[in-house]
Amino acid sequence: MVQFMETSAAGGGIGLILSMVVLVVFMYLIIYLPQKRQDKKDTAMRNSIEIGDEVTTIGGVIGRVTAIKEDTFVLETGSDRVKIRFRRSAIASVEKLDMGTGKDSKDAKDSAKK
Repeated sequence: MVQFMETSAAGGGIGLILSMVVLVVFMYLIIYLPQKRQDKKDTAMRNSIEIGDEVTTIGGVIGRVTAIKEDTFVLETGSDRVKIRFRRSAIASVEKLDMGTGKDSKDAKDSAKK
């Protein structure tokens, strides 16, 4: 009877370890992977800014990009034309400048001709 209790205690330890491994894998899949994908999207967005794009910073400043250097960019805000330098990591969102080359602008030109 004593041997039976020892084997069930050992089996309980294996079950505990197995459940901990399953929990770690679950947390990795639910938390880490989506965050990694979002970081890649954010990096691509920050690297794709061009002069003339409208940018919103993480501090809430909105303006147009007037100059870009390696790790910084210059943002021109509002009608007062104040220029502020920011790091690329401060970008929260980017709205690309539409130069009329997209399908939507072509449709708009066609409907304006009619």
